[in-house]
Amino acid sequence: MLSKDELVELITKDIDSFNKEILNSEGVDLSETDFSGLNIEGAEFVNVDLTSSSFADSHLISVKFDDCDLTSVDFTRANLVECLFNNSVLNGTDFSYSTIDYCNFNESDMAGSMLQGADLTNSDMSMAENLNASRFDEETIWPDNEYLPEEFDTTCSSDLSSLKDDDDYEPSDY
Repeated sequence: MLSKDELVELITKDIDSFNKEILNSEGVDLSETDFSGLNIEGAEFVNVDLTSSSFADSHLISVKFDDCDLTSVDFTRANLVECLFNNSVLNGTDFSYSTIDYCNFNESDMAGSMLQGADLTNSDMSMAENLNASRFDEETIWPDNEYLPEEFDTTCSSDLSSLKDDDDYEPSDY
């Protein structure tokens, strides 16, 4: 098995060799790896631990993240086109201010993911799990309702962190 640095180098120079290395290995650990600012096309991350890695400011085209642990991964300001996030864990993953175009989030766990200011216009999130537990704001651009889970409400951008005390609340003497 190649080292993390060797795999990152393969991603930038020989994507076919990278994909073969990943597919021939089981449970690759690329946690805390810095892919920031890279142009990556056609990579196949299958059953890879990418926990706390960074793809900030990267351009990802046709990248597959199947059965991956993407907990706390940084995708801020990234440009993602035709990427797959099938059966992946996206807890705490930060997509803030990213353009996420024609991506599929089939059975991905979105609990705690951050989507503030993200453009999701053409992506399919209809089968995403726990999207209602993600964080987003009025600047988040959503796909049409047919590409969102039925119970999801894009107008409810407030979460528990935005709760405020009632103005007429009076403390008790007890």
